[in-house]
Amino acid sequence: MRVTKTLARVVIGGLFIGHGTQKLFGWFDGPGLDKTAQGFESMGLRPGRRQAIAAGAAEAGGGAMLALGLLTPLSAAALSGVMLTAVRRVHLANGPWSSNGGYEYNLVLLTALLLITEQGPGKASLDAALGIEKSGSGWAIAELAAGAAGSALSGKLAETAADAPPAEEPVVEYREAA
Repeated sequence: MRVTKTLARVVIGGLFIGHGTQKLFGWFDGPGLDKTAQGFESMGLRPGRRQAIAAGAAEAGGGAMLALGLLTPLSAAALSGVMLTAVRRVHLANGPWSSNGGYEYNLVLLTALLLITEQGPGKASLDAALGIEKSGSGWAIAELAAGAAGSALSGKLAETAADAPPAEEPVVEYREAA
């Protein structure tokens, strides 16, 4: 058994789980859902709460699936979509280097996801145990394309939400109790 594939999946997947749960639940000193939603709104990712839930769920769920080696191309696509969105919305304008807030780290993660997908999750994975392992260059390209499509869809939804008039607040009458 090659331990490096398993180690890479578990470490990268585990870190994504942590990052997603920071967004969703405030675990590991994370901001939690309300603050993440506010941050997403400020980045133009609207509606912020829906976008934050989608990103957090993709990271936590995709990270768990990656760590387990379950539906590896699909889990990598979900994670790639979040990373590509982060690059486009936050890091691209800052150049490549993370010391300047750039996309260096995101690019490393995207490359690792491509490599794991191309090489397959390994024998110590649920994909292998279930006999459903998919790997190779075609699967790696497909996962990256699916991640890019998801990122583009997220951006389109944000643009549509930004163009829509704000939802009207429901009118609630207040009556004193007798």
